Amino acid sequence: MDRLSARFGVDYHDGEAPLGADALRERLQGKAGAYITGTERITAELLAACPDLRVVSTMSVGYNHIDLAACTARGVLVTNTPDVLTETTADFGFALLMATARRMSEGERLLRDGGWKSWSWDFLAGADIYNSTLGILGMGRIGQAIARRGRFGFGMNVVYHNRSRLPAETETELGARYVAKDELLRQADHLVLVLPYSAESHHCIAAAELALMKPTATLINIARGGIVDEDALAAALREQRIAAAGLDVFEGEPRVNPALLTLPNVVLTPHIASATMPTRLAMAGLAADNLIAALTGATPPTPLNAEVLTR
Repeated sequence: MDRLSARFGVDYHDGEAPLGADALRERLQGKAGAYITGTERITAELLAACPDLRVVSTMSVGYNHIDLAACTARGVLVTNTPDVLTETTADFGFALLMATARRMSEGERLLRDGGWKSWSWDFLAGADIYNSTLGILGMGRIGQAIARRGRFGFGMNVVYHNRSRLPAETETELGARYVAKDELLRQADHLVLVLPYSAESHHCIAAAELALMKPTATLINIARGGIVDEDALAAALREQRIAAAGLDVFEGEPRVNPALLTLPNVVLTPHIASATMPTRLAMAGLAADNLIAALTGATPPTPLNAEVLTR
């Protein structure tokens, strides 16, 4: 805020709840730039109603809350904040994997509720991580960082599927093997989703995909909620067709599918994979850098539709 206010007039929304569509449209009247998070939606309708808008800077890597095609068509530059949260998000993804596989949330709830009465050989027995098979769907920066943690920290066998296969030297460096999506689902002991959300990836993990997974497998989603059909996942968890799930993202967030809330074999966290102070400050700073550059005639560090700059 200090950096932006030193250069521009700033209309700042400091309420806890995000602005709804009508309020956002009203606040963006006459504004050249918008600094948003992943909760504000930039639609074609909003753009049409805000003709002065030239730049949208989102403090997030994902941008499925922005109609990028509509922005490009109207000459509105869009920027995001990649790279600065890769390692922090990978740390959290692996922490969520471990908590899910080892039933940590379930154990804590049981202990707090007074349910820990005695020891037995299979008490809260979970799944091994060391020397198991780590499956990664989506092998961008974060997927590769998770692969490194699994392969070199836990001796895991790493398999992955991606829209495009990584170069052979990168596969060798990561100790990762490319497989078809169905084979990934069949092989993975722990499946981590880190692919970007799009119309093509919507519900790409649904009933048919869950049916291919091992009954002992865990599913971890730190990507976007819409990638998983939550009703199908809840049914698979309830019927123990997969062992457990760890979810940091949800299709209707902040609302969570009620079917997931009642299940003991799911770890739920409120979209906090990048939530360390150094990383969130780095994201905020990069989003400010992007906005300042775009509004002062410079090239932003991380544009999503750079073709707009050449018009």
